[in-house]
Amino acid sequence: MRKLTLVLAALLCLSLNLNAQQSSLNAMQLSLDAMIERDLASLLSTYKALHAAPELSHREEKTSAFVAGELRKLGFTVTDRIGKFQNAQWTGYGVVGVLKNGPGPTVLVRTELDALPVEEKTGVPYSSNVKAKNDAGVEVSVMHACGHDIHMTSFLGTAKLLTELKGRWSGTLVMLAQPAEETGDGANAMLRDDLYTRFPKPDFAIALHDKPELETGKVGYTPGYAMAGATSIDIKIRGIGGHGSAPETTKDPVVMAAQVVMALQTIISRENSPLDPAVVTVGSIHGGTRYNIIPDEVNLQLTVRTYKPEVRQRILASIERIVKGVALTAGIPEDRAPVVKVSEGTGSTYNDPQLLERLAVAFKKALGEDNVVKVPPIMASEDFGYFSLDQKIPTTIFWLGASDPAKVKQSRESGVALPGLHSALFAPVPEPTLRTGVKAMTSAVLELMKK
Repeated sequence: MRKLTLVLAALLCLSLNLNAQQSSLNAMQLSLDAMIERDLASLLSTYKALHAAPELSHREEKTSAFVAGELRKLGFTVTDRIGKFQNAQWTGYGVVGVLKNGPGPTVLVRTELDALPVEEKTGVPYSSNVKAKNDAGVEVSVMHACGHDIHMTSFLGTAKLLTELKGRWSGTLVMLAQPAEETGDGANAMLRDDLYTRFPKPDFAIALHDKPELETGKVGYTPGYAMAGATSIDIKIRGIGGHGSAPETTKDPVVMAAQVVMALQTIISRENSPLDPAVVTVGSIHGGTRYNIIPDEVNLQLTVRTYKPEVRQRILASIERIVKGVALTAGIPEDRAPVVKVSEGTGSTYNDPQLLERLAVAFKKALGEDNVVKVPPIMASEDFGYFSLDQKIPTTIFWLGASDPAKVKQSRESGVALPGLHSALFAPVPEPTLRTGVKAMTSAVLELMKK
C-alpha cells in the first residue's frame, strides 16, 4: 500500500509539473501576443515608412542608419558601415547589434536592407515614388518588391521583444542587417570585413523571408537545400559580319547564337541527373542593328541555378564546351573564338535539418500545428547561406506567409499565380504578416537561447 501511495504521489507531482509547464507556456504565448498587439501600430508605421523610402543595393545609407539607430535605442552595442566589396567605390552599409545576456549560445538574426530597380504599381497609399541612380549611373525607379521592408520591421520588432524578455533567455544575441542581398554580394562583403572576428561568431544563424504563395498567419520550412545557388554567365559569340544578301561571305553569329541556345537545353535533359535539380536559362540575347546586316557579334546572358557545387561546375564546363563546339563547327578562326565570362555567383541556401526541425516544434507551439507547413525547395537564390561558412554553422531561413488567405485559395483553385517576389504588383498584407513574423522569429530565438 505504501509503495502504491508513493507511485500515486509521484504521478501527481509529475502531472502538476506538466500542468505548470503548460500554464507557463500558455502565459508566455499570451504575453507575446499582447506585446505584439501593443507594438503593432508602431510596427505598421515603421513598415510603411521603409516601404516608401527604398534604397538600391550598395546605396542603403539612410536605411542602414535607421536600423542602427533603432537598435541603439533598444540598448544594443551597435557597429555600422560594415562590409568590404570587391568594388572599392561601394560603401558597406551592414549593421551589427550585439546584446549580451549571460552565458549561453550566440544566435545571429539577419535581415536585408536593399530594394529593387522596379517601378511600383501596387497602388497602396504608401507606395514608393523613389528614383535613384543604379551602379551604372542610370536613373531607375526603386521598390521594396521582395519584402525586405517586412523583414526589417519583423527584425526590429523581434529585437524589441527580446530586450523585454531578457529574463527568459540567456546568451548573446547578434542582430545583423545585411546590405546588397539582391546583388548577391552583401553577405560576403560583411564576412570579408572580418565579421566573425570583430563580433561574436554564432552557434546558430536564422532568417525569414516573406512568401506570397503562402497565407498570412503561416510559416513554411524546408529542411536541407531550400534555395539554389545562382551563377551569371556572359557569352560573346564572335562571327564575321557582312551584307545580309550574301551570307556565304560571312560567319553569321546570329545563327550560331540560335544553335547555342537550343544546344544548351540538352545539358539539363541529357547530361544532368534528374535527382540533381538544375536550371539553365538564357535571359538576354542581343545582336545586330538592321534587317540587312549580318553583325560581327551576338551577346547572350545566362543564369544557372543548382544546389550542389559539383553540379554547378559540371554545367559550367558543358556550357563552355557547347559554345566553343558550335563556333568550331561554323569554321570560326581561333582569334574569333567565343568569349565565356562567368561572374561570381550566389551559393545555395542549405537549412540545417536538425536546427530547422527544432524550430518547427517552436513554431507549432507558438502559431498552432495548422499554421506551420513543410514546403518544397525552390530554384530562386539568395546569399544568406554564406553565413554558414560552408555549413560549419547551423543556419536556417524560413518562409513567412504574406498574402490574403482568400486570395491564396482562389489562386490555387484557378491556377493563376498571385503577384510574386520582384513583381511591381507585390503587396504583402502588412498587419497579419508582421504579427506572425515577429512572433515566429521571437519564438525561434527563445527556443535556441532558453534558460
